[in-house]
Amino acid sequence: MFANIVNTFANCFKIPELKSRILFTLFVLGICRLVAMIPVPGLDGALLLQYFESQKSAAGGLLGMYSMFTGGALERCAVGALGIMPYISATIIIQLLTAVVPQLSKMVREEGGRAKIIQYGRYLTVPLCLGQGFVMAYGWERADTIFNGFTGNLVTYENLWWYRIQTTIILTTGTMLMMWLGEQISERGIGNGVSLVITIGILARLPAAWQALMDMFFPSGGVETHFNFFHGIALILLLLAVVAGVIAVTQAQRKIPVQYAQRAVGRKVFQGGSSFMPLRVNYAGVMPVIFAQAILMFPQRILQFLGSSLDIKFLREMAVMLNEGAILYMIVYGLMILFFSYFWVATQFNEIQIADDLKKYGGYIPGVRPGVATSDFLHNAMHRITLAGAVFLTVIAIIPILLAREMNVPYAVATFFGGTSMLILVGVMLDTMRQMESHLLMRHYDGFLKKGRLRGRF
Repeated sequence: MFANIVNTFANCFKIPELKSRILFTLFVLGICRLVAMIPVPGLDGALLLQYFESQKSAAGGLLGMYSMFTGGALERCAVGALGIMPYISATIIIQLLTAVVPQLSKMVREEGGRAKIIQYGRYLTVPLCLGQGFVMAYGWERADTIFNGFTGNLVTYENLWWYRIQTTIILTTGTMLMMWLGEQISERGIGNGVSLVITIGILARLPAAWQALMDMFFPSGGVETHFNFFHGIALILLLLAVVAGVIAVTQAQRKIPVQYAQRAVGRKVFQGGSSFMPLRVNYAGVMPVIFAQAILMFPQRILQFLGSSLDIKFLREMAVMLNEGAILYMIVYGLMILFFSYFWVATQFNEIQIADDLKKYGGYIPGVRPGVATSDFLHNAMHRITLAGAVFLTVIAIIPILLAREMNVPYAVATFFGGTSMLILVGVMLDTMRQMESHLLMRHYDGFLKKGRLRGRF
């Protein structure tokens, strides 16, 4: 099997077009890593990086997730510290508005409308970058109040307003540059460019995770460890199970049969045929996990602030119970993932429009009447499979928390056993391999992915 994979990669470089696309993608991703390494003028990035390396638990929470998406640019005070996330946020906002604003919903169905929607997302990215860039510049200025235990001054400029304006512009420029580079990968490279920019940032943490893993079993300085050979075997088996589960659920879909009736257009008669409509089990992808993790940060911070300011013991206890890793936190976290999974499907999956399009083109689901009955059938089918996908997301999201809480696995290691890191990595790799496989099959080479006959009903 390994020999077949190596042979398939070798075949990729035998196709000139695919070879040039792969090399171009690698070159652009290398530029993205440089953007995540170059520090912003007027900031002592080495001081903050040293603090993060000394704090083993500092990688958790919203800051840890944001730093993961930027590939460590946040703690380096780098030009790409905002990452590609403002563009992702703008795209999500536009998608949600498309589901509720009739003008945008009509625009999507028009010719060239989707390109306009993408353009609106780019325009929205600029004010989001300016706002987040100013907040990040102010946060670096007050690093001693944001990062627990941090001492020192990151800002080397005396004129603070000049520093804030300059840093905001530089961070905005860095994000717009990475957005443009991601689009260039999508057009001239291989894979989804924006997703690959995030993926390369996550993979940049692999060396640190590997070092933390080695320190778990072979600590330096004569420090004793409670990890043994059986723990290592258990972690390997867990990793394989998580990867296999993510791949299976990411590709899982329910195929709804669709029959097209014979129809006449003018003097031409179009023969009817049969097809299927794929409904993805994990339709929402990684979005419910990101929403839940980001929103859960605010109640804990608010309760902690109010409890300390008003000296109310109950609020302080609630803040502790909502800390990442607490039982209440995991319960609320799981419920929010379930909620956002259904919320995303409700806003993005329009069963009424699908039913109308089927009826318009003479298609119908065998045994289901066209129109309202078809819409209800699709709604019920999507409702059932969304439950399976949401439960799966909840399990995958809680695995890193349980590893860090119950087994004292370092957070840098635990993130690669589930959560957003694993979901993004597997999803992007599968998408990239599908695009590479399409080029290979066009040239009559064997591809990466093997087709199975796994069937199931939800």
